[in-house]
Amino acid sequence: MIGLNDFKVIPDTSEEEMTPGLSPEQTVCKIALNKAVNVSLLCGAHDIIIAADTLVYLDGFAIAKPESREEAADMLRRLSGRRHSVYTGVAILGGGVQSVVAEKTDVWFRDISDEEIREYVNTGEPMDKAGAYAAQGRGALFIERIDGEFFNVMGFPLCRLSIMLREFGITL
Repeated sequence: MIGLNDFKVIPDTSEEEMTPGLSPEQTVCKIALNKAVNVSLLCGAHDIIIAADTLVYLDGFAIAKPESREEAADMLRRLSGRRHSVYTGVAILGGGVQSVVAEKTDVWFRDISDEEIREYVNTGEPMDKAGAYAAQGRGALFIERIDGEFFNVMGFPLCRLSIMLREFGITL
């Protein structure tokens, strides 16, 4: 979509750790940087590593990916009719240089009925998504307004990435 064709996806299989006392920005940056460092151990010295992590925050608390349909439904009930914030940390490593930033996007959900929540959860879409919804899928039907980068809500802020890659001599 953005013109990057020569890349490999190498998942970081280590356990993500939340550190108490960190701000949302610090948390997603720390997790993204840890992922980048872990993956860099599997790469060559001249490779550029890009890693990211996204968390949804409501009332100052992180909402991760649901572990059950019941937990997904509960998350969606809590988000219904409210504003929440999506934070993504992006880390880039390469050539002895590192760049780590956080992107924040505020999202407003309309009121969602229990029936709509049940139907949405039954699609299975919420199960691998922070906050239990996919802005690029059927979850878009719940979003009234977004303040910030849309792609950040999907989990990867493309505008921010393009700015960061310029530091590494890469223009998209």
